[in-house]
Amino acid sequence: MGVEMKKNMLTVLILALLLVNIVLTSVLMVGVMGTNKKTADLVDNIATVLNLQLAEENGEAQQVSLEDTVVYNLTTMTIPLNSGEGVQRYIQFDAALSMNTKGDGYDTYGETIADRESLIKDTITSVVSARTEDECRADLEGLKAEILQAIQDLFQSDFIYQVAISEVKFG
Repeated sequence: MGVEMKKNMLTVLILALLLVNIVLTSVLMVGVMGTNKKTADLVDNIATVLNLQLAEENGEAQQVSLEDTVVYNLTTMTIPLNSGEGVQRYIQFDAALSMNTKGDGYDTYGETIADRESLIKDTITSVVSARTEDECRADLEGLKAEILQAIQDLFQSDFIYQVAISEVKFG
């Protein structure tokens, strides 16, 4: 009976240590999961703040009522894209400029924007032709933001606050 009793005691001791291990692992997991959730929330908050900051820097935060908006439609544009090597590719689209009638520069340029259409088209062409077809397809919003910035630089004003692109075709 002495050897069997020792084996039983050893089995009970192993079982007790196993239960202690499971309990301590559970306590550790609960503690880590709580910290992990707080860290994930912190990262989400930082990402949200960065997105808001980027939106304000890009001018997307500018809110203009429809009452104060005038839209100037450009004729359909066909622009050769940067092809690198290979076949020449083109993009065709309709563009429209949204102008704030109460913005600085509208009194100077807004009423006579049609007289400067060729300058605007040249600016759009220079921005778009520097991109490849894949870049245009992947980031149309980025392309619009880049065009907007170039047009605002051309007029040295932000009365044009949005560029809309529609009917996009590649060929």
